[in-house]
Amino acid sequence: MTHPSLAADGQWRGRGAVPPLLSVTPSMFMSGLGVPASWTIHDVYGLDDDMLAMVPQPVCAVILLYPFSDKACQEDFKKKQEEEQETAGGDIPENVYFMKQFVGNACGTVALIHAVANNRDRIELSDGALKEFLDKTESMNPEDKGHALEGDDGISKAHEESAQEGQTEAPDREAQVNEHFVAFVHKDGKLYEFGEYESSLWPWKIVVDAAKVCRQYMDRDPDESRFAVVALACSE
Repeated sequence: MTHPSLAADGQWRGRGAVPPLLSVTPSMFMSGLGVPASWTIHDVYGLDDDMLAMVPQPVCAVILLYPFSDKACQEDFKKKQEEEQETAGGDIPENVYFMKQFVGNACGTVALIHAVANNRDRIELSDGALKEFLDKTESMNPEDKGHALEGDDGISKAHEESAQEGQTEAPDREAQVNEHFVAFVHKDGKLYEFGEYESSLWPWKIVVDAAKVCRQYMDRDPDESRFAVVALACSE
């Protein structure tokens, strides 16, 4: 039986949170899926060194919310980046968890899944929907992982509850959500960006590393202000 948060056309309800992206709703979402309370979402209030130094440590992932725009500057860059990656023949390492997204309005949930799934050596999940989903899909290819999420009742239920608890009224499932989330995670000395596809970047300290890429998103669309950055960090 498919949970009612997943519409027949594969469209989930969009999250009601808008910039500034507060940490309450995603932290509640993760807690409901079995992520320990010590790992929570923290707002990143700026990308300069002083503001980054305020982010609690250790940080295991950074998530950027950025807006789509009619100027298509982000999408044009993404297409170019994807073409360059395919030309380079970069394969996804076996220890990197990456899933394609086929469910509409679920990019925030997918970003959180990428953040947690690629840090299971640091985040000890309790039994629940997320642990069950990751164990079930670990050996699947990215496409099969994405299709598995389409029919996963446990995560879709948590997504629905989280969307209803957002800062603003959650949009209808049919509504076009004009923001997108990407997650940044370190793995074996590289920073990986997880959006519609993964791309390996360069090694360094994750919060500083990710901030550089977040600035690039902002620089490509300097007239846009609807950006938000959060970090998944341990509070103990």
